[in-house]
Amino acid sequence: MSFSGAAQLELMNAAANVTTQKDLDALKRTLALFFAERAQKAIDKMWDEGIITDETIKQWGSEHMRTPYRTNYTVSSHN
Repeated sequence: MSFSGAAQLELMNAAANVTTQKDLDALKRTLALFFAERAQKAIDKMWDEGIITDETIKQWGSEHMRTPYRTNYTVSSHN
């Protein structure tokens, strides 16, 4: 089974145990934190490699910057 398939099964099992709005809110918060952490690690890696600089951040405030569809800046969960 692929990692994607395994992840889907885990999420379905978790969802099957959600019985209240409070549980659903907690699950959503947990997933949001998981993806926020991965995004932060990717941003930190780009900062460390000089891809993002103070100047880049200033430009974000004043113009549209295009992002390539594919990048080499994925963050593995195997830290």
